[in-house]
Amino acid sequence: MKNGIVRFAALYVFNVAVLLLIGLLSAGVSVGFNALWAAVVLTLAALFVKPLLTGAFRKAAAKSAADRTKTGEKVVQYVLVYLVELIIWVAVVWLSGVRASGFWSYALPPLFLLFGWMIYDQVDDRLRAKAGELYDAVQGRVTGSRAKATPASSAPPTETASTADARAELNDGLTPEQRRMLDELG
Repeated sequence: MKNGIVRFAALYVFNVAVLLLIGLLSAGVSVGFNALWAAVVLTLAALFVKPLLTGAFRKAAAKSAADRTKTGEKVVQYVLVYLVELIIWVAVVWLSGVRASGFWSYALPPLFLLFGWMIYDQVDDRLRAKAGELYDAVQGRVTGSRAKATPASSAPPTETASTADARAELNDGLTPEQRRMLDELG
């Protein structure tokens, strides 16, 4: 649950910034305060729709990949990613208050989204770590206020089964990145 909330929040903040930049840099695109709602649509699309579309397009492209060179394969990959971004941009315009008029207002923003998400992938781990710290701090304050309401015992804490499991998990040979990836899967 925490991982999903942190991932959504980090991507949401980044998407608001990208949408505001699209509004500033693209002629014919009006974003304004609609960036707040459009970022929700964009974030949900990035988390759920984008992986589905990418998988479907890659599966279709893999059927005809035997005849292509490495350069041709890269071109096909970039075209497929652009098509996914274009579909997501059309969904954002359709489902939010963002207004786009003209050919370039539909052709250029997917490129901005693509570059924005490339940058997001580069800073993703640091952004998630910071968002996770904020989440833990808020959760600590909420549970801390509840814990203060109950009297604390003066006896030293005993190791519970969950503590023993947590210590065993640390000795499983996985790196923190591998453990995070496994947590995301399940």
